[in-house]
Amino acid sequence: MEFAGTSKKVITAREAGLVACTRCNRAWPISHSRCGRCGAKLVSRDAKSLQRVWALWIVGFICYIPANIYPMLRTRQLFQVDESTIIGGAVDLAHHGTMGIAAIIIFASVVIPLGKFWAIAFLAVTIRATEGAAAHRKLWLYEMVEYIGRWSMIDIFVVAILSALVQLRGLATITPGPAAFFFALSVIFTMLSAQAFDPRMIWNGLPNEDEAPDHA
Repeated sequence: MEFAGTSKKVITAREAGLVACTRCNRAWPISHSRCGRCGAKLVSRDAKSLQRVWALWIVGFICYIPANIYPMLRTRQLFQVDESTIIGGAVDLAHHGTMGIAAIIIFASVVIPLGKFWAIAFLAVTIRATEGAAAHRKLWLYEMVEYIGRWSMIDIFVVAILSALVQLRGLATITPGPAAFFFALSVIFTMLSAQAFDPRMIWNGLPNEDEAPDHA
């Protein structure tokens, strides 16, 4: 029996000679090089994970800069052409009284992307400095980045819908601006950067990796 406040010795997967597939989660002997179920490559820890994370992160961040500088939408009405950036479009919507839509655009196009950049960089920088409950918080942060990644393309969906609907026989047309291309690239590379991160490395920094957490 274990008493409160005492630590319990556990055996890690590597000590047991096992490795889990990161695609289908099936456990295999560590001597296997590929998963017998889905064919994915089996590695206990991906040593090159951080290199891919930073490479994809940098490309995604570079693409995010022109995504906010160039126009996202081009609106043509007879002989007048209006171009609006992400921020400029949100400001125009706010001036016309649609504060809710403007807030959604700012949140989805500015807050979420910048938050993802910060979260991924934070995880990559502090991966080797993990202690106690901080590992669980970092894992939660990683899972949150993975979860919100599916909503990152909301701007592109809005542009596509508007471009398809607002085509009034030449009187008024809406076409995507160059920012849509860079924004889509930024989202894609940021998602790939998050997927390249190996969350198992979070536990490598624990001073007592072979001890289970204490429970009161």
